[in-house]
Amino acid sequence: MKLITHLFFFFMTFTCCCQINKSEEITKEKQNLIIAEYLGNAYKYRIISKEFQDNIDEGLKKDSTVSTLWQQKAMAYFKSRKYEVGMRCIDKAVKYDAQRYQPYRAFIKCIFAKTYKEAILDFEDCQKKYGNGYEMDHTYGFYIGLSYLQLNEFEKAEKYFKEYAEDLYKNRQGLEHPTALFYYGISKYEQQKWEEAIIEFDKALKIYPNFSDVKIYKSICLEHLNKGEEAKILLDEGKNDGKNGYTLNEDNTAYETYPYQLIWKK
Repeated sequence: MKLITHLFFFFMTFTCCCQINKSEEITKEKQNLIIAEYLGNAYKYRIISKEFQDNIDEGLKKDSTVSTLWQQKAMAYFKSRKYEVGMRCIDKAVKYDAQRYQPYRAFIKCIFAKTYKEAILDFEDCQKKYGNGYEMDHTYGFYIGLSYLQLNEFEKAEKYFKEYAEDLYKNRQGLEHPTALFYYGISKYEQQKWEEAIIEFDKALKIYPNFSDVKIYKSICLEHLNKGEEAKILLDEGKNDGKNGYTLNEDNTAYETYPYQLIWKK
């Protein structure tokens, strides 16, 4: 009798799981069709236009749980610097697909909205749930370090950049990122560790020889080490590289100025 009961519950559980999976597949297929139609129509217009938002809204009328549409709606607002409006939309995207869009929301808090304490909390939660993954070419830990840098907590920032840099050289040889090394150097620069900062700046310049921001900050370090002539040469190089557009090469610098990024007039 016990065996029959166990088999019955196993059968019922298996059947329910199959039905749930099938239902989820059908829902996903329907949502993909909505995304294809309405997001496709939206991208016929500029993302900062009313028409872009109107087409996404039409898709959300069909299904208000489509996380991709909420994220795209938010992204357009963020690129228009309408952060509070965009954040309400990205919160909806996270509600319906946290694993996909929570790291993106945390990135927005760090780079766009500049709410650094909130960014740290969001990224720390992502680390707990998903591990130290990547968002926009960098680890969650990188953005935590960047947030601490902007909060003037330089020792904490250095710790996170050190971990990131070590991971890059150990596990991602050939993919070392000059931006990561630049900020690692900055965390030391802010603590007046001039020689140590130069070591990291030189690593960044080895990868990206025309990195103007690195040259300027390195020149300041050299001045503090009483190497005035060398500092002046590097300063002039940095200014020239900056005027020629050699600065931080992060994709989103088209929309936002990154921490410690220098603005050059041609």
